[in-house]
Amino acid sequence: MTLKESDAPDGMTPSPSEVRRTRASQRQLVWWAFKKHRLALVSAWLLAAMLVVIALCEFVAPFSDRHRDSEYTTAPPQVLKLWDTDGPDGFRFGLHVDGYTSEQDPRSLRITYEADPDDRVDVGLFVKGEEYELFGLIPMDRHLIGPKDVEDPMYLFGTTTDGQDLLSQLVYATRVSASVGIIGVLLAFLLGIVLGAVSGYFGGWIDNVVQRLIELIMSVPSIPLWLGLAAALPATMGPVGRYFIITTILALVAWTGLAREVRGRFLALRSEEFVTSARLDGSSHARVMFRHMLPSFSSHVIAALSLSIPGMILAETALSWLGMGLRPPAVSWGVQLQDASKWSVLSGAPWLLIPGLCVVLVVLAFNFVGDGLRDAADPYKH
Repeated sequence: MTLKESDAPDGMTPSPSEVRRTRASQRQLVWWAFKKHRLALVSAWLLAAMLVVIALCEFVAPFSDRHRDSEYTTAPPQVLKLWDTDGPDGFRFGLHVDGYTSEQDPRSLRITYEADPDDRVDVGLFVKGEEYELFGLIPMDRHLIGPKDVEDPMYLFGTTTDGQDLLSQLVYATRVSASVGIIGVLLAFLLGIVLGAVSGYFGGWIDNVVQRLIELIMSVPSIPLWLGLAAALPATMGPVGRYFIITTILALVAWTGLAREVRGRFLALRSEEFVTSARLDGSSHARVMFRHMLPSFSSHVIAALSLSIPGMILAETALSWLGMGLRPPAVSWGVQLQDASKWSVLSGAPWLLIPGLCVVLVVLAFNFVGDGLRDAADPYKH
């Protein structure tokens, strides 16, 4: 319905914003409301950047996930510079980092590294480096950023105890950990919505069977259940198989809470007039459940979806950190944080906690986006 001048009270002409709002679609209304939530909008851009990293991680990472430099183990992060005034050649313009000088303690035999301004390492964008296959199909050797000479050390986030570039490892770990969370939540939501909808819509013995199954799964503590199922996996299983099994395990445990919430909503809605009208109109049970009833509380489902992904990511991180989830050579945030659990290592290399910071940022971003989507998709606000 479009506002007209005759529709306005006391002959008042509706403002252009009011006319624009009445002509907007539901998607436009949701988008306009979402943009008002500044933290949610910034978090959405952060998550969009994360998705780009997931899709193009081989291109974004300076090195491959198998790259090791035994000469620089636990080397500190380097500062990326645009110009140089302290070098032997005077002022020079261009991306670069300072090289390393190393010194070994004669007692502890520990090697410490310091920046060497006289050793300039030129850095470029879209430089040639290690070969890889983009999307597993397109052979390429270009990287977003890296040293112009592939033999030079360029470690913007430092290196690990094995001499691996922490930035490259972090990029590959983002793909693994985030995809575990997203895929696991999608599987859990498929189970939770379908079984919850069937339980609440039909009731009777179907409801009893589904609810007893939910109670059986919920009666077992989550962490011991995760640990037990993960420990049952054979040690010889490859990283790809272990990845899919861990994702399935997390999904099979995480669907019960949503199923109960969906069941409660369906129990409250199945006696509403619009549901009765849909039945009398000849709609099938599936159409009534998923075309008429489920969209009526879509804002709650969206919020629950966005808030469940961080929980799944944290579960995978915890399992991998405890050594019960993904294991090397697979790379995930939890696998990276295994080194950070050793105080002797962490005291001299605090940059190994950067993966933990990434976990915090991603979890907060999903929470903010969930809050923004929940408020924007609320039908009573439009």
